[in-house]
Amino acid sequence: MTDMSVRRGRAGWLVAALVGLGVVPVLAGGLRLAELTGGAAATPDSARFFAAPVPIVLHIIGVSVYTVLGAFQFVPRLRRGSPGWHRVAGRLLVPCGLVAALTGLWMTFFSALPDHDGPLLAAFRLVFGTAMAASVVLGLVAVRRRDLGRHRAWMIRGYAIGLGAGTQALTQLPWYLIVGTPGELARALLLGAGWVINMAVAEWVIRRRPARFSS
Repeated sequence: MTDMSVRRGRAGWLVAALVGLGVVPVLAGGLRLAELTGGAAATPDSARFFAAPVPIVLHIIGVSVYTVLGAFQFVPRLRRGSPGWHRVAGRLLVPCGLVAALTGLWMTFFSALPDHDGPLLAAFRLVFGTAMAASVVLGLVAVRRRDLGRHRAWMIRGYAIGLGAGTQALTQLPWYLIVGTPGELARALLLGAGWVINMAVAEWVIRRRPARFSS
């Protein structure tokens, strides 16, 4: 097997893993959209979504496009061999990423907290939502300055935060299976762990192979 074949195989597995994680928010968002548009009755957990459906719908669409399409930006053949595709996809991903981050912040500020959430989780959402929006903007500024290394580093960070919901499903699953429904503190820490894990992996990738993201 050639070195090129090995790289293509690794890229394929990476994209498959990222798309797999991205499917989690896509499916959750699809169920929420079906609830909002299908005439379902509001429940105590969903009443806040019915009260302000527009940011919810925008958030779901933004996150879905950002997490799934964004995975293909990691394919070297598309990034280097098809720079036109990479640029077109990026022009779609930037607004989708900003919409996802800003609507998430809007919901944190203005939407009523459900009973199982709390101030710690709200703080996490504010920190990581702001960091995601800032990463996308900094990545855009960097590419306009032709600083491709910084552009890719910031976009990787923004994507890692946006993919948090997928990793959060994995951090919560063992707790649900072993302990049951987490309480307010445990839920905040489990969700926060999903973002922290993604950010740690992103920084490891950026620092381990800077050359791969600099040309």
